[in-house]
Amino acid sequence: MKDQAEKLRLMMQNMRQTMEREIMGHLPPTRVICVSSGKGGVGKTNITLSLGLSLRDYGMRVLLLDADMGMANIDVVLGKAPPYNLYHVIGGQKKLADVIYEGPKGLQIISGGSGIAELANLSKEALDEFITGFSMLDGTVDILLIDTGAGISRNVLSFVYAADELLVVTTPEPTAITDAYGLIKSVEAMQPGKAISVVINRVESSSEGDSVSQKLKMAIRQFLHREILVLGYIPEDLQVAKAVKAQRPFYLQNDRSSASQAVSQLAATLCNLPPKEEPVGGISRLFSRMKRFFG
Repeated sequence: MKDQAEKLRLMMQNMRQTMEREIMGHLPPTRVICVSSGKGGVGKTNITLSLGLSLRDYGMRVLLLDADMGMANIDVVLGKAPPYNLYHVIGGQKKLADVIYEGPKGLQIISGGSGIAELANLSKEALDEFITGFSMLDGTVDILLIDTGAGISRNVLSFVYAADELLVVTTPEPTAITDAYGLIKSVEAMQPGKAISVVINRVESSSEGDSVSQKLKMAIRQFLHREILVLGYIPEDLQVAKAVKAQRPFYLQNDRSSASQAVSQLAATLCNLPPKEEPVGGISRLFSRMKRFFG
């Protein structure tokens, strides 16, 4: 009951703030969060999608960009096959509004598809036009979640570089932890002091989560000379595997499962993070930063 009351309180608070912004004609920049991982198979896409749905339950307006080049993992998890993606926008066949489709709970989704790779090959004029179109979304949603591919490819790092914040998903497996550290190290070399947080998926117990968290934070403190925030742990949950087979987000499959409850807490933590000293860039700065990255 306490969790439900807190969720309702936050939802009403966000709805009230949204109405106040609309009445006053003030739309703050969209908060852009890039969700990445050092290696594949850690549950990044499932967490991103369920996080977006949970944020919707808190009254947040959320847009999810599937930036996993050519994989369209969000569509697979949802059992969808949208006819258009960013490739059609870049090619001039469709407007951006035509490729945004509404998912469960009103979550807005953009399939990247092969259009993500094409961004790096656009001329300056074409990229400027694309950025202008995308910038029109700035302020119309509270949070843009970008689900990237895994690893430290140029494509992944371009989105990480352009976003306001990076959320790294890992598991307790040694290889996953090592690769998560490698991703954070690459980002720190590229953008020292960037806002980075971590969520540890598929933990067997809270003690395992604490142990992995301390080891990762200690390594980053010792070798990268900075701190990171571990937002939380998501427990191993059989409901997640059942949801994947059903092509349904686990947060919708059973919102009372242990994994769903952990994601709900993660969403609440994101909603309550203290404001950054430097203002967020918003969507309008996202692709401008990508332009500088590729330039």
